[in-house]
Amino acid sequence: MTNGKPLLQVHHLKKYFPIRSGLFSRVSSWVKAVDDVSLEIQEGTTFGLVGESGCGKTTVGRTILRLMEPTEGTALFEGENLFQLDARQLRQTRRRMQIIFQDPYSSLNPRMTVGSLIGEPLRVHGLAKGVALDTHVRRLLDRVGLRPEHQSRYPHEFSGGQRQRIGIARALALNPKFIVCDEAVSALDVSIQAQILNLLGDLQQEFHLSYLFISHDLNVVQYLADHIAVMYLGKLMEVAPATALFENPKHPYTQALLSANPIPDPSAQRERMLLSGDVPSPLNPPAGCRFHTRCPEVMDICKTQDPPLIHISPPQNRHQVWCHLYS
Repeated sequence: MTNGKPLLQVHHLKKYFPIRSGLFSRVSSWVKAVDDVSLEIQEGTTFGLVGESGCGKTTVGRTILRLMEPTEGTALFEGENLFQLDARQLRQTRRRMQIIFQDPYSSLNPRMTVGSLIGEPLRVHGLAKGVALDTHVRRLLDRVGLRPEHQSRYPHEFSGGQRQRIGIARALALNPKFIVCDEAVSALDVSIQAQILNLLGDLQQEFHLSYLFISHDLNVVQYLADHIAVMYLGKLMEVAPATALFENPKHPYTQALLSANPIPDPSAQRERMLLSGDVPSPLNPPAGCRFHTRCPEVMDICKTQDPPLIHISPPQNRHQVWCHLYS
């Protein structure tokens, strides 16, 4: 459900990590974890970000939230540039932006009770205390499928799925508009994944939330996302509505990912598209198209020139691909 209004607009985001060496720890090179990424998330929708491990998708999410400082770029959240906010302004804005972490074990402080973990954001921002705080925590626990009496227990007393529900309740505490789901179900059993995905979908409808859903599992992203971006070695390869991406993938890398995606039908046949070689290092990425060292459709121009942004017809579908095959 969307009114067509962009909630978040990210333009030319870059995040480089310095490599230091020598006696004086001077910067000798840079790891280009995120290199010129642009995306747009509409209100009330889910934007999926997929790619192999190490491609930079988690760094995108954390940099948008200013958990990491960007190297370059802009991120407009409700028209406000997040990267220009001072500490006081960022503190206020963070009430509207939250994150659900990948690991439900390490993301919860084992020395704090569940009630303290969920209520901490409310206390920090001075929004509730005493009876009002306790009532709000109980309401959140009930909304994510836990019992009110769970608030007096500690994280080690819960299963992985229950811990992730606690993380979701904590993310909801400040009534945000935008949540980064960083591999939020990858550490869970498949049956529990389905429960958490259904919970996230219900919460989105109820609270009109917008998600940046980061995952390496295409089936999970297909189930939840309205739009999907495919990322490789710090760059976007293709962005499209979920249906268009799965029915008509354009980039050779997207086609390879989808060919390896399991089909829940033993009788279904799909031609596998095997990629040769290993993923290059972001410390020394290849010139031209980042994917050209493994691409079955590689041309000479791919080895020297960055691929242009191509809009796949019709334009209103917002199907974009960075590939010389279509230039």
